[in-house]
Amino acid sequence: MSEETQYTVWAATRGHLSEYLSGMGPSWVAGAIAAGPATMASLITAGATFGYGLLWVVILSAVLGAGAQYLSMRLGLLTESGIVSIVEETLGDRWAWILVADVVLAAGLAQLVIMKTVASVSETVTGIDARIWGVTWAVILAAGLAGRGYRVVELGAKVLVSGVVVAFLASTFVVPIDPDAAASGLVPTVPGGVDGALVAAGILGGAVHVTLVTMQFYTMRAREWTRKNYGLATFDIGASMLVAFGVYSLAIFLVAAGVLHNPDVQASGLTAIDAAQALGPLVGTNAKWLFLVGLWGAAVSTLGGNTVVPPYLVADKLDWETDVSDSRYRGLLAVVALLSAGGAFIGGAFFPLLILVLAFGLVGTPFALVLVLYLLNKSEVVPVKNSRIANGAGLVLIAITSVLAGSFVREQAASGVGDPITLFVVVFAGGLGVASLVLGVKFVREELV
Repeated sequence: MSEETQYTVWAATRGHLSEYLSGMGPSWVAGAIAAGPATMASLITAGATFGYGLLWVVILSAVLGAGAQYLSMRLGLLTESGIVSIVEETLGDRWAWILVADVVLAAGLAQLVIMKTVASVSETVTGIDARIWGVTWAVILAAGLAGRGYRVVELGAKVLVSGVVVAFLASTFVVPIDPDAAASGLVPTVPGGVDGALVAAGILGGAVHVTLVTMQFYTMRAREWTRKNYGLATFDIGASMLVAFGVYSLAIFLVAAGVLHNPDVQASGLTAIDAAQALGPLVGTNAKWLFLVGLWGAAVSTLGGNTVVPPYLVADKLDWETDVSDSRYRGLLAVVALLSAGGAFIGGAFFPLLILVLAFGLVGTPFALVLVLYLLNKSEVVPVKNSRIANGAGLVLIAITSVLAGSFVREQAASGVGDPITLFVVVFAGGLGVASLVLGVKFVREELV
């Protein structure tokens, strides 16, 4: 068997199913983060606000999410290195720092809003001030991740999330779903205005996010996967992102569209209590508490996974070990966890902020994908260059994420750049857009020489 044949997507068919099922892992970590509170908020808001109109984005998100993870997995296994190290060795220090800044900003903003979600739901359930909960959770997170004790809390949170996912799946058999209306949602259109662009970008950003693209490298390293695990890694992505995440997204979206859709609903005005009504047909008056507990579990679970992303990349850039055996990495992990307490002090409702976080992360994603695709086509980086099919899929992925991210930025800018957040989004998008274009031109020149 040639080396080129060995490292293709079809390699997943050569293993034994039982071995694959028992060996899965890294992509499920990414899937757990993708299936977090922000994705849940985006899917419910999409169904409530636009009915089945964005069904095509929901389906596309699972497909493109799996595609993005596959490209990252391929580069990670063929180089057996972290992405920051690969970028620094191939393109230089400046490009590596741009990537680190991209991820730290996207993951940092997400960290603050996820903590706000955890603290706010904790306040609703217990009556204790959210700011107190924010500080408490930050300390638990710092101590737990540095000493690995947080995994117990995270396991319990995932059990709660699973309960809500099962409830949404069961609701699809109870809620009347209009097949004709759903079919019309397969036509690619984005509702006009800021809300339409924001929600569409939020849905796609839940699956194709710069933190997920880069995290894949380090979770595989933590499992000590090498090129010999290529088939298992491919299967891991298909089972987690394409199947599990796809079913999760479809179930939540279809139930929300069937129960909550109202032309008068505004994306910016939807609350978690409103969203809880989606489970009403199945569990009645218990819908509010079941949904809140599940949302809390999703936020707690995602909080732990998201915390490690900035330290992974910064440690890789500074040539530290990316595990708690290195005191410098452990200290950085604790600092990021403690800083997340600030999220509890952010004003406004957390539900709309969750969607904004994913849309912002999508803005930073095309640059990371351009980097990955560039490196996959450099013979000095990988032993086997990308196939035409893989390159074509990568270019489609970059094009779609760029269009939806651009639509979001354009609508934000149209509403005025006087707002500091809007101005930051526009500058962030413009800087990364220029960097992506420069990298594309660089690749073309190198190939023509």
